[in-house]
Amino acid sequence: MKIHLVPAVAGFVLLAGIGVAAADQVIVTPEQQTVIREHVQKHPLASVSLLGVELNVGSALPDTVELQEIPDVQYRYVVVDNHTVLVDPGTRRIVQVID
Repeated sequence: MKIHLVPAVAGFVLLAGIGVAAADQVIVTPEQQTVIREHVQKHPLASVSLLGVELNVGSALPDTVELQEIPDVQYRYVVVDNHTVLVDPGTRRIVQVID
């Protein structure tokens, strides 16, 4: 009985991990992207340089980086190394690199 249970448990753990990974994906709708691009163009920011931080989706920004609000959008933005970065303010993780 134990022999049959191990593969089943392993399969379940694998599928659960895939579900968690998919839940972490952030989808920015085309409407939100338009609002974000227009706001960023109207409110340009000076670029900051962050040593040791890679501009990848999922990377966290340090607390020292000031995030700017975008009206009617749950995310914030900042310009890092001349790239506009969309950030989840709760986790400070990058959800999209716009430029």
